[in-house]
Amino acid sequence: MGYHSYTISQGRDRAPARAMLKAIGFSDADLRKPIIGVANTWIETMPCNYNLRELAVKVKEGIRAAGGTPMEFNTIAISDGVTMGTEGMKASLVSREVIADSIELVARGHMFDGLVALVGCDKTIPAAAMALLRVNVPGLILYGGSILPGRHRGRDITIQDVFEAVGANAAGRMTDQELLEIENSACPGAGACGGQYTANTMATVMELIGLSPMGTAAVPQVYAEKGDVSFRCGEVILEAVRRDLKPRDIVTRKAIENAIAGVAASGGSTNAVLHLLAIAREAGVPLEIDDFQTISARTPLLADLKPAGRFVALDVHRAGGIPVLAKRLAEGGYVDGSALTITGRTFAEEAAEAQETPGQEVIRPLANPLKASGGLVILRGTLAPDGAVIKVTGMDRKAHRGPARVFDCEEDAMRAVTAGLIRAGDVVVIRYEGPCGGPGMREMLGVTSAIVGAGFADEVALVTDGRFSGATRGFMVGHVAPEAAKGGPLAAVVEGDTIAIDIAARRIDIEVAPETLAGRLAVWEPPAPRYRSGVFAKYCALVASASDGAVTRA
Repeated sequence: MGYHSYTISQGRDRAPARAMLKAIGFSDADLRKPIIGVANTWIETMPCNYNLRELAVKVKEGIRAAGGTPMEFNTIAISDGVTMGTEGMKASLVSREVIADSIELVARGHMFDGLVALVGCDKTIPAAAMALLRVNVPGLILYGGSILPGRHRGRDITIQDVFEAVGANAAGRMTDQELLEIENSACPGAGACGGQYTANTMATVMELIGLSPMGTAAVPQVYAEKGDVSFRCGEVILEAVRRDLKPRDIVTRKAIENAIAGVAASGGSTNAVLHLLAIAREAGVPLEIDDFQTISARTPLLADLKPAGRFVALDVHRAGGIPVLAKRLAEGGYVDGSALTITGRTFAEEAAEAQETPGQEVIRPLANPLKASGGLVILRGTLAPDGAVIKVTGMDRKAHRGPARVFDCEEDAMRAVTAGLIRAGDVVVIRYEGPCGGPGMREMLGVTSAIVGAGFADEVALVTDGRFSGATRGFMVGHVAPEAAKGGPLAAVVEGDTIAIDIAARRIDIEVAPETLAGRLAVWEPPAPRYRSGVFAKYCALVASASDGAVTRA
């Protein structure tokens, strides 16, 4: 009995395949070893994935040293930060499915014995997990790592500061010169956005769910130490192949709950809700949107990280990395320590080896959390019967009630904010930006940051069937379901309707009579599709609701 890859590489009838592989340098000895696919999301359109080619070299060295044969292949990535606020942002969530599909296709086609996926920007991380779970051969995820913080006038800054500076400049609260200084300083090199935004949130998820070796993610992308981490991942995957330790052995219900606890405790991105729902689906694990509320409510907020906190992603590494958070959660009983990880050891065994930096202030002790509950709240009500998500990290407001200012796309809302047309107390409603309506459920970092930058962080709310960047902060409600394009109540909101949001009651309601709302929806007609062909049209035809993870249905 041989390896899975022997179907392609061994026996008389496979001589043509071997001939082709020998043409690019593989030997008979190479082809008798376990063949490990190295899926690389390197791309030259952003800093987030920029050093992944270099890291792939180290991964392959580790694979060879451990007795395997690596075969590297490529897939795509879309930069959320670069495309934000434009039509191009619609490609971001769509790319999650394309990346997962492409990794799955190459792995199935070439019958690899194991997989290592190198990831960076937001959607590449859950996409890699989805692909590993579909193929279900031993596999792990290596996060390229965070960018280092920029420096501006004596303080650390990230891309979040640039987006908020745009709003401050538009409101006349910042000069053109300072905006340029922030733009020129915020991103000093390679790496993913440098707070507990979506990329670092999902990297945290991958360590706590068990698909990334614990202690690997927080190392910044430009640090020499990242090469050592990459080499080690090459060794770990060979051991997983020998153990026949598969992704579905790891991603169980308790592992997913551990990951949700990590999102809550770290003040992570609302995008984790979408992505973990999708990952659970691929794992065959039942998971509902309300499970996030249950777990977040019982988990303390421990990490003092941007966008709402004091520290950047580099500070997590300096504090001892994600294992410090894992150890806190294990000691407090907020996770199941028996969950298996890719190393073959349990969550508890890995977390016990955390090396916390004395005196660090980034990850709070259990006795002194930032808040008694985590950062995610699931809302329901007459405006969102199937649910909506708000992140309350760093936010003291518990409720907002005000008149709706209604926009049928993000660009219109952005123009209103930057033109000074939004007033204190308003509820900015942006609809037809959901999974199908967008299509692609664009993030709203441009407009949410403009609201904050204009000085309305504590005075204006935003509600959308789109989604948010992990860098978004403020009273922002996303993932409203059903979405407007599918006839959800958001489609029936008119300018001036009163919208009430109550965090404590977990409600979001439109204050109009039920019969009025029903009457509006009865005469509502769906808008014409924005795309009639190509990938966006295909996605719109297949995509499910945000409350189901915006997965594409087979």
